[in-house]
Amino acid sequence: MRYLISISSLTGLALAQSGAWQQCGGQNWSGSTTCISGYTCTTINPYYSQCVPGSNPPSTTLSTATQPSSSPTNNPNPGTGKFLWVGTNEAGGEFGEGNLPGTLGKDYIFPDTAAIDTLIGQGYNTFRVQLKMERLTSTLTASHNQAYLDGYSKVVNHITQKGAYAVLDPHNYGRFFGNVITDTSAFQTWWKNFATVFKNNDHVIFDTNNEYHSMDQALVLKLNQAAIDGIRSTGAKQYIFVEGNQWSGAWSWPDVNDNMKALTDPEDKIVYQMHQYLDSDSSGTSEACVSSTIGAERVKAATAWLKQNGKVGIIGEFGGGANSQCKAAVQGMLDYLQDNSDVWKGVLWWAAGPWWGNYMYSFEPPSGTGYQYYNSLLKSYV
Repeated sequence: MRYLISISSLTGLALAQSGAWQQCGGQNWSGSTTCISGYTCTTINPYYSQCVPGSNPPSTTLSTATQPSSSPTNNPNPGTGKFLWVGTNEAGGEFGEGNLPGTLGKDYIFPDTAAIDTLIGQGYNTFRVQLKMERLTSTLTASHNQAYLDGYSKVVNHITQKGAYAVLDPHNYGRFFGNVITDTSAFQTWWKNFATVFKNNDHVIFDTNNEYHSMDQALVLKLNQAAIDGIRSTGAKQYIFVEGNQWSGAWSWPDVNDNMKALTDPEDKIVYQMHQYLDSDSSGTSEACVSSTIGAERVKAATAWLKQNGKVGIIGEFGGGANSQCKAAVQGMLDYLQDNSDVWKGVLWWAAGPWWGNYMYSFEPPSGTGYQYYNSLLKSYV
């Protein structure tokens, strides 16, 4: 999820040139439309243009993959018309990213297990639990901060002991202390150390990193593969959610992240996690939705990509404002995804969590805006 930034920050962005791999155009884009020297603003799709090296569009195929099968391999739920995973994100552990490592209760908070119990009681079975890598380790290869790990593990174990799934989400955007992670070996070590803690919990799912963006596409592939390799080196056999560049957007996935089909896993349990919001720029920062049909429209290309490449996916973040147009768009998207449950394995709302207050998408029971407006709809898909 892209958090809102200040108006002054937006003004600064509008006046500067866009940097390497950053956005430089697209529908309703108000920032810079020029790139730094050596990069050219290239249209990826009607909603997104990106600064890429030279004057040619970026190549997204990094290696020759084997011909995909006609249907997804190791499909956990082959076209039953029902999702395997339905639930919410559980935000809080990643809050206060401007103050790292920060103080529990002041800068960040762990999810409320009583609220999670309420959601489990509604039938939800999957919770993507956010954390901040820098709070867990001071460097990519350092030992764990035991207090932070204990607080996080308490939530994860509570979820899984109830029979639900906990998705471990380092909410870092492919960065560590604000810098793009380029050391794939160190990233692999980080994941090896973290996965070791949870390798025997069969209701844990690993999420390589939240919303890589404005990064070299080859690096995004390499980081995902490094995470997979680190996790599997521990003997862990659970599902792994991989994420793509440009905020892992479903609407731009085939154009931006086609190279991700080259990922390999000895357990054959890769699930491609994509995010999809329904406002004008797919950022999830507005209560408005483009139209009542935009939800289904924005996931069609990604659906075709999954089918063509024999892959399976999940919408790991989505949301809409509390209004009738958004509700129709959300329902249309969920219906379309469920109709294609041979490749779409679930949906996770953004987001629950104890510190959301009156946030427009809050799914924190009992009073969250999103929970009150969308709970009856979302739970009909469990």
